[in-house]
Amino acid sequence: MRKIDSVVHKKWTKDDLQFSLLALPTTVWYILFCYLPMFGVIIAFKDYRISGGFLQSIISSKWVGFQNFEFFLTGPDIWMIIRNTLGYNVVMLVLGVALPITLALIVSELYNKAAAKVYQTVLFFPYFLSWVVVSTLVWGFLSYDMGMANSTLTEMGLPAHRWYMEPKFWPGFLVFMSQWKGVGYGTVVYLATITALDKSVYEAAIIDGATKWQQIWRITLPLMKTIIILMFIMAAGRIFYSDFGLFYQVPRDSNSLYNTVTTLDVFVYKQLKNSTTGMAAAAAFLQAVTACLMTLLVNYIVKKVDEESAMI
Repeated sequence: MRKIDSVVHKKWTKDDLQFSLLALPTTVWYILFCYLPMFGVIIAFKDYRISGGFLQSIISSKWVGFQNFEFFLTGPDIWMIIRNTLGYNVVMLVLGVALPITLALIVSELYNKAAAKVYQTVLFFPYFLSWVVVSTLVWGFLSYDMGMANSTLTEMGLPAHRWYMEPKFWPGFLVFMSQWKGVGYGTVVYLATITALDKSVYEAAIIDGATKWQQIWRITLPLMKTIIILMFIMAAGRIFYSDFGLFYQVPRDSNSLYNTVTTLDVFVYKQLKNSTTGMAAAAAFLQAVTACLMTLLVNYIVKKVDEESAMI
């Protein structure tokens, strides 16, 4: 009995050391890139001016309180920026859940497993491409002089378009590109969930005469509920963020598209580019706060409806 108690109350074991060493790189990464940068939040409350090193510049910069936040929230373009950020993200949030689930269900029903692997690879491959590379590909399609789109239109007897100067086309372009690049990741996540489901449930359903559609609606989707809600909560938490590469690189920072493609992330970058660092820090700080609040709010709503599916 004493031997068992000594084992139970032992504070440090060889397994603890091994797991701690495995976790060490991740811990160091979080400290360096997630926690230490939090010190920079103070820039949002200062009129940041470079005067020597980074720390010296922060200390010597004048404290302005909430002045940067006031300038940001009362700026002439603030509502346009918020409209773009929320509008695009709501559409992408809905499609980012519906499309991957649909594709995962389709791929999971393929009898030819080799073909299923090919489809997975084809869907997942764009996720690894940089937006810089993608923007070059898009330029190859939409360039006025040599683009494939205008060449096709001209051969059909239709007028060519200056795509990068016509804002009406870009909401559709941006939504399409976001789904083209990101749908593969979600598909793989949901497909892995489907693969792990208990096959005996489907066998019982087949014996009871359930059709494929009935198996999907009555078995697959209900069993995927937890991961679907988890992905939704995570996406909803980033509703005030946008993919900077998509909204800045793909439109090639065209001034003609400013009112259509400018989101909070693009605004932050341009403020940094214009050396108005304090306002950029204020906007980024508000983004982080709203992301936290949105995550907690959506999780709270989910918890009220179905406590087991809540993330927190």
